Amino acid sequence: MTQKEKHKPWIIIYGGLSILFLAAYYLLDLAFFQAWGEYIPSLKKLTITLFLISFIYLIGKILSRIINKQNYLEGDKYNLLRIIRFLSISLSMLVIFSVLFQNLYAAAVSFGLISLVLGFALQAPITSFIAWIYLIFRRSYLVGDRIQIKDFKGDVIEISYLDTTIIEFSGVYLGNDHASGRIVRFPNSLILREEVFNYSGPQNPFIWNEVPIQLAYSSDLEFVENALIDAAIRDFKERYPLYDSSGRWKPAVYFRVNSYAWMEAVITYPVMPKDTSTRRNKILKTVLPIFNANPDKIKLPEGGTR
Repeated sequence: MTQKEKHKPWIIIYGGLSILFLAAYYLLDLAFFQAWGEYIPSLKKLTITLFLISFIYLIGKILSRIINKQNYLEGDKYNLLRIIRFLSISLSMLVIFSVLFQNLYAAAVSFGLISLVLGFALQAPITSFIAWIYLIFRRSYLVGDRIQIKDFKGDVIEISYLDTTIIEFSGVYLGNDHASGRIVRFPNSLILREEVFNYSGPQNPFIWNEVPIQLAYSSDLEFVENALIDAAIRDFKERYPLYDSSGRWKPAVYFRVNSYAWMEAVITYPVMPKDTSTRRNKILKTVLPIFNANPDKIKLPEGGTR
């Protein structure tokens, strides 16, 4: 079931409840119900309260359905839906307080006093909630982004009012960038005191990765460079056909000396954060057969010569 289909029955339910409670509010004025005399004011207060709450949630579901129809980024869409949900709950609480305290001013004052008392008792959760508001406007990361904050590294799957949930990648059990399967939750307040590294983003979809290959000093360096760049460009065009590999995202090769008396040819290439292992494997599978087929131009470490 799509998000739009999920909201449709709730719109019908809240719409029906709004009509029902509003009708009940006016029906209580009929002579038929006058026998309930002393209960009428309380019943009218209850029905108008339920009508307002149902109407608030009806508007919230309608707005949510409209947002789901728009062509927003998934992370932005997720944040907007969270804001609508928060506003629906807050307005419903304000309606309940206004009924309990007879007027809106008294409700607002009471709500403020209660918030002040809870602020001292619940400093950590409130700080995390403020950090959630900061995340909404600052967009440090969105759902679907790959991030690192402190010792936590993973793909964001949920940003709640108090904490963020990620699926860890790499971690203590893996030596690559695949998801480890572990779920990590950390308080949103962490972003207010730690650096956030975001590997993803529509403005800069790629990060740079590199693969070193050991070879002898007697190798044909120009042949090595051309083979590595051709392999990287070919894979880039197949994997990311919408991007230009000749400009900003052009791969490069540099050479360096390692501690084992061999030279290293290092290919530096752009890659989307979740494709690092896959791209590295594809480049190596493409270029190593070329190197092995040209032993007169490429000398690779082998057996006792390593």
